[in-house]
Amino acid sequence: MEDIDILGIHRNKKFSPNHIGNDDAIFSLTMKALENLGAKVGICSEDDFLSREHIGEQYIFTMARQKDAVKKLQTLEYNGVVVVNSGNGIENCYRTNMTNGLVDNGIPYPKSFVVPTTYTGDDVFDQLPGKGFWIKRGDFHAIHKEDVTFAYSKKEAKEIIKEYALRDIPDAVISEHLVGDLVKFYGVYDTDFFFWFYPYDNNHHKYAAYESINGKSMYHAFDENQLKQVAAASAEVLGIDIYGGDAIVGEDGSFHIIDLNDWPSFAPCRDEAAGYIAERIFERFTKLA
Repeated sequence: MEDIDILGIHRNKKFSPNHIGNDDAIFSLTMKALENLGAKVGICSEDDFLSREHIGEQYIFTMARQKDAVKKLQTLEYNGVVVVNSGNGIENCYRTNMTNGLVDNGIPYPKSFVVPTTYTGDDVFDQLPGKGFWIKRGDFHAIHKEDVTFAYSKKEAKEIIKEYALRDIPDAVISEHLVGDLVKFYGVYDTDFFFWFYPYDNNHHKYAAYESINGKSMYHAFDENQLKQVAAASAEVLGIDIYGGDAIVGEDGSFHIIDLNDWPSFAPCRDEAAGYIAERIFERFTKLA
């Protein structure tokens, strides 16, 4: 198979809260694995990518998150460039898009509502069971701790949404609080790779304070293969190849996906994951070469 020229785009550090080194590590390992497969890889930052007037490469692998970068990726894809993860897939992982995509396609997800940040009513909160609510910015991923916040009351929730409005965040996702074990997972679409673990047991979470809300792991039994299948179905719905996320496992073994991200850090399993990621990227590129 002939060598192919690939462009790799680093993630801007502000989109890697508490995971800058981990994101850099999986990117570098993937680049080396691609080179071992025979690819010629050039790399650039998100800002460099945006400043370049001409992109000559026909194959791009990217961890970019900047909205302008995602739009540029989408334009390149429209003109025939192959991108992994795709720009559309990255955009589909923005919280509102992700919520609508997963719910509309029957993926188990907490009961949720998407509201404009001008919302001041009570009806949405009154329809959510349990104690407390998760308030999440809808237009993007979590960058600041406040972008995913637990509210103990309607009053507190409304204050958080009002703060989003002051930050020019247009919409918010309001979700029920599910009681159960938090598990984190990583996957590579259409491969055998899947890894899951309890993040609190390994001190691996963007915002460790959430443990006091979710509670310590009780290790409820659940079907690991089913989680793998649902995670892969979620990735297919959103159109991403390299993914990770979080789920809540209930006492009865049922689970709900609560988050799905395009290309997370794979920190606890990156040495093994990098080869699968590179092979998936290479397959996507060479299949269409």
